[in-house]
Amino acid sequence: MSQPATPTLTRDDALADLEAEVGVLIRRVRRVIAERARAVHPELMPSSYLMLGYVRDHGPLRASAMCAVFGIDKGAVSRQVQHLIDLGLVDRSPDPEDGRATLLSVSQEGAERLAAVAAERRELLAERLADWPAEELSDFAASLRRYNDALGIPADR
Repeated sequence: MSQPATPTLTRDDALADLEAEVGVLIRRVRRVIAERARAVHPELMPSSYLMLGYVRDHGPLRASAMCAVFGIDKGAVSRQVQHLIDLGLVDRSPDPEDGRATLLSVSQEGAERLAAVAAERRELLAERLADWPAEELSDFAASLRRYNDALGIPADR
């Protein structure tokens, strides 16, 4: 007796599956970013949380440097930056290369709060992915990096 034919997975089917899983990932990431923002400060907006992390990783920097990274105009960046300053998470200082400009850096409080949230996040990931060997985690990260690179997502994320 012969086995029933197994349907062959087409490239279109694989791409549709990838698109669906990325959609799930995006919805979860949005929720997680909102949760992390509240954990850093109850009044922190999710979009400002992403900027705070960027300033931590790339600062000190001018606010205008974030326009291209986040794909938003100077006015929107300025409002987000002011929100971060008002919450005491970012400091502004004169740019030594141009007295008309200012540089942004994460405040001590902002850095401490981000570090605490990151520690909690890694602990949760460690629990949820406890059955994933280190090699599998590394392979998954490499696949995501390759995916992001293929889509032209900037390397500085």
